[in-house]
Amino acid sequence: MTTLPSAPARIAPLRVCFVCTGNICRSPMAEQVFRTRVAEAGLEGLVETDSAGTDGWHEGDGADHRTVSVLEAGGYPSVHTARQFRAAWFASRDLVIALDAGHLRRLRRLAPTPQDAAKVRLLRSYDPALPTGADLDVPDPYYGGPEGFEECLAMCEAACDGLLDAVRQELAVRG
Repeated sequence: MTTLPSAPARIAPLRVCFVCTGNICRSPMAEQVFRTRVAEAGLEGLVETDSAGTDGWHEGDGADHRTVSVLEAGGYPSVHTARQFRAAWFASRDLVIALDAGHLRRLRRLAPTPQDAAKVRLLRSYDPALPTGADLDVPDPYYGGPEGFEECLAMCEAACDGLLDAVRQELAVRG
């Protein structure tokens, strides 16, 4: 009887969730930029991406119309439904990416364990072009004009390139 070699075990996808306040501006923008980077890198199926808000004010709503405009102008998809991040989600996420320091603190307090709290990182901490000591917050564009949304997109794009590199390294470790 011949024994066939077993197929390599399929690794579980690395799951990344982007979080801002209401899940209608910054986090859906970061989600779509990163999802596009993942697809361009041929990592679909190995990386899953979603987003949520720390608050549930906009649950069920689409992205802000200015977010949609900036995403579409940049060539990104804009389909989105807002939702609130839940503590139970930590168990199924590998990285929880906060868009500013307030989100970072709130998410770390929400985390059920120290290991879950360690999953929370600031998006701009992945921007390789930022100098040491730079402000890592992505400013909330909601109360401003279109230029704030364009600035937010540029920050997301720069940081998502670095995040993709970090995710590639993690996937290599997982083997």
